[in-house]
Amino acid sequence: MIDFSIIWFAIIVFAILMYIVMDGFDLGIGLLFPFNKDAVERDMMVNTVAPVWDGNETWLILGGAGLYGAFPLAYSVIADALTIPLTVMLIGLIFRGVAFEFRFKATESHRPFWDKAFIGGSILATFSQGVSVGAIINGFPVSGRTFAGGPLDWLAPFPLFCGVGLVVAYALLGCTWLIMKTEHDLHRKMSALATPLVIALLVIVGIISLWTPFSHQAIAQRWFSLPNLFWFLPVPVLVLVCAWGIVRGIKREAHYSPFLLTLLLIFLGFSGLGISVWPYIIPPSITLWQAASPAISQAFMLVGGLLIIPVILMYTFWSYYVFRGKVKANEGYH
Repeated sequence: MIDFSIIWFAIIVFAILMYIVMDGFDLGIGLLFPFNKDAVERDMMVNTVAPVWDGNETWLILGGAGLYGAFPLAYSVIADALTIPLTVMLIGLIFRGVAFEFRFKATESHRPFWDKAFIGGSILATFSQGVSVGAIINGFPVSGRTFAGGPLDWLAPFPLFCGVGLVVAYALLGCTWLIMKTEHDLHRKMSALATPLVIALLVIVGIISLWTPFSHQAIAQRWFSLPNLFWFLPVPVLVLVCAWGIVRGIKREAHYSPFLLTLLLIFLGFSGLGISVWPYIIPPSITLWQAASPAISQAFMLVGGLLIIPVILMYTFWSYYVFRGKVKANEGYH
């Protein structure tokens, strides 16, 4: 018998990962704006994603819609528990999107306002996403089929620290994206910034990797019991290898490898999250099968999902292929 819950869980995880990867360097550019005051270079930074950024949120919508239809219990609990950070995230995305367009059309006197809105929206959206992830790892109290906690349960040290961690991760993703897409002075500025970001991210990942098992016995048992320790050991080892590869690539003035290795670093972090919480979709007590909708509903949704996902992948690939290569200072997409 086909386990539609596993299939839909894989689809949702894939959609979220695609969003993190694609909108991550988009938001990362906004996070890097304070490190570069040059107006021409700021325009170049935005122009690296101007032709493609609109479609990145498609994956977030797909993941949210999939969660709503395939795992309605998880959707209701998460939406209730994280109402404030999710609302702040949407406000940040709105500010970021509006500022993205308006800054190109604004007068010189108004341009600084929209630059600040772009920075602020990027920080709000990224930090809120990190807080949400941290709160999910911490888990939610559930009574029956409803959230039994308070509206500010997410306002705890671990979720807030995860918010800071995601800000650094997206900044590194945006930095290595700009290393790949730009040249000359902007390329050199981003190359100089990348190594400190790698070191900062490694420190944050190390702290979270220790904080999580010390706070949750079940996660400690998952990672450090035998033979799991040997099965999961490649994850932290590969994280260190990727970090070393990024720094080495920057030193030899590589253009593509820092970004590709950062993508792998993000994937490894996402994998570590999956290993920690599996099979719970609402840690620490509700598994994905307990939260699932009826199999017939999941099967009906899957027909539409299998039709739309290839379409999204094709237009995403085509848009990035068409606008491949370096962005020059005299080029623009507005």
